[in-house]
Amino acid sequence: MNKFFARRIDASIVVALVALLLAAAANARFWSAFIGAAGGLSYASLPLLAGTFLIVVLFFNACLTAASFRYVAKPVLIALLLGAAVASHFIAAYGIVIDKAMIQNVFETDTREAFELLDWRLALRVAVLGVLPSLWVARARIRFAHGVRGLLRQAGIAGGSLALAALLLMCLFKNLAPALHEHRELRFLLVPTNVIQAVHGYLHGRWARPVVVAPLGRDAVKGAAWAGQTRKTLTVIVVGETARAASFSLNGYPRQTNPRLSRVDGLVNFSNVSACGTATAVSVPCVFSNLGRDGYSHSRAAGQEGLLDVLAHAGLKVLWRDNNSGCKGVCDRVAYQDLSRPTPNDSRCRGDECYDERLLDGLPELVRAGAGDTVLVLHQKGSHGPAYASRYPQGFGRFGPVCDGGRFEKCSRASIQAAYDNTILYTDHVLGSAIERLRTLAREQDVDTALLYFSDHGESLGENNVYLHGAPYMLAPSEQTRVPMMLWMSDGFSARFGIDRTCLNARRGQALSHDNVFHSVLGMLDIRTAVLNPRLDLFHACIRTPAHA
Repeated sequence: MNKFFARRIDASIVVALVALLLAAAANARFWSAFIGAAGGLSYASLPLLAGTFLIVVLFFNACLTAASFRYVAKPVLIALLLGAAVASHFIAAYGIVIDKAMIQNVFETDTREAFELLDWRLALRVAVLGVLPSLWVARARIRFAHGVRGLLRQAGIAGGSLALAALLLMCLFKNLAPALHEHRELRFLLVPTNVIQAVHGYLHGRWARPVVVAPLGRDAVKGAAWAGQTRKTLTVIVVGETARAASFSLNGYPRQTNPRLSRVDGLVNFSNVSACGTATAVSVPCVFSNLGRDGYSHSRAAGQEGLLDVLAHAGLKVLWRDNNSGCKGVCDRVAYQDLSRPTPNDSRCRGDECYDERLLDGLPELVRAGAGDTVLVLHQKGSHGPAYASRYPQGFGRFGPVCDGGRFEKCSRASIQAAYDNTILYTDHVLGSAIERLRTLAREQDVDTALLYFSDHGESLGENNVYLHGAPYMLAPSEQTRVPMMLWMSDGFSARFGIDRTCLNARRGQALSHDNVFHSVLGMLDIRTAVLNPRLDLFHACIRTPAHA
């Protein structure tokens, strides 16, 4: 062994071997998807498949050759091997793709959620595809290029690899172009280029974040519906997590996942709502901004105030309660409570996380202590995967058998679905409990109350062998982009703001999206400001008082 490592090996050979390893072993999911895109594995498709494989190897070889300098090559090769091993595991295990939003999700998730994704399969893949080759690279006595001749040789290898790859691409273009055009998701599957592009995009967005947050809606004031009122208002906005519309029985799902909400008088369920993104790190800041999905970017949203700021400018007390991994910057300038950390002897917590019912604590006390009208935002843990069975108390395991622990390789798709459906059943209970408490406040403490619920994004549960969420929006299945949304109002609230329930009910099936939320919240609360767009306010056509004329 020592004699093996004692031998000097040319840098071009090391680079070629690493390029071959990355193209083959780290990209099983990419090649599987590419074979499907190319029409399947057959004798007729072999030239296209073999040629494409060679193109990838040559491209990797050219890029790595350009970095094969002393003191640079080993760290770069080792980082790529380890990163590719980790990325290939999550792509293979969960059917995800790696893009900027996914990297943002990784950086901004909390430690507890991250640990749920660690298992022996990840350790084995990283050891075999990452650690062992990295050890070989680290110990190898590599002979690097010296002088002008060496640099010219290195440039020739890199340039020759690119030229040969380009020639092959031209020869195969007629057959290759349709597959790449119809299946653009392939670029998010090719390791490690997908990781490099995604990290670059994420860091570029973070570095572009402006230092000064631009004001928004500083002209906001309460409208005529507030004049002369002595009753307080409590408006609760519940931000769901990973709840997909397709799994709500209110939307036609055959399992009874919404037994409690289905009995709530006056509940308006909007059944055709699209999310702004497919990951929390995108959807939450997007939905609380006025940018809309088409105009949203992380830097633009972070560079201006949002909905909660506008409500505060109008004189409302705003509080964000969190049982998730934070508000992604949207609550930075309002009051914040973190309820995700367990406290001693709290039965609503298990292990190192707590159930969503904890978010409802002390609503009467909150009203009594409030100096004025309040908007309360509750950020759920909801249906966050893959450990769905950890998201609900034992009494809500109605559907089964369930996939326990989130190890999908040990579970049938039916058991994964059952565990997820139980999370929706528990969300039904949490929302039903919240509405009941708001109804009691309205009756016993003369408070006008309302609850608006929407999820941040949906979830894939094995449809087309895709799991979890975070797919690029243009490629994302409807399970990830269609989300539930519903509204409940006390009689006093709807009367105070002149909201016609019959009109709202007539709009239940209308195509809506997260773009409507910013403007609709301002509209339902009669907040007058130049940043409110009536065309996106779903209440605008349903207001029946002169104050909103």
